[in-house]
Amino acid sequence: MDSLHLKQAVSACKRGGIIAYPTEAVFGLGCLPMDKQAVDKILKLKKRSVEKGLILVAADIQQLANYVDFENVNNVEPIHDSWPGPTTWLVPAKAETPAWLTGMHETLAVRVSANECIKELCKDLGPIVSTSANPQGLSPAKSSEKVKDYFPTEIDYIIPAEITGHSNPTEIRDALSGNIIRAG
Repeated sequence: MDSLHLKQAVSACKRGGIIAYPTEAVFGLGCLPMDKQAVDKILKLKKRSVEKGLILVAADIQQLANYVDFENVNNVEPIHDSWPGPTTWLVPAKAETPAWLTGMHETLAVRVSANECIKELCKDLGPIVSTSANPQGLSPAKSSEKVKDYFPTEIDYIIPAEITGHSNPTEIRDALSGNIIRAG
């Protein structure tokens, strides 16, 4: 990823902004997870209920330590074996993880991504919110141009890069049961 685009996206997030960036299969909207105003703006743009919860993406598993409790997961090997990669896991959230991230759930959806753009963003920012770049009910954006169509002026920075080739959004699995919640 172009370092100028990375710097501009990181700067936008640090100023409380929202960015759009390529993920494994679609463009995502993101911000710093502890910035409630930015999270609220994403939810409003998407017309998404806070009760649904959000996903955090990270460059490595240590970046998620403040948000989720892997010690309450009996078998973490499947999680470790799937990362970095396109599998999102629902892991028990720590008590201090805000409800604007978990929604009405006791878990938080988390992923250590193999996507270079996400890894570079998270190396500079720590974990970031990741939700598909589309208003509720419409298809997720698969290009920066489609993000601009959906949100002509509302996104603080859009990284003009390509998604990494998966045709479907990431698989979501429950860390406690191992069950697939959404197939990839």
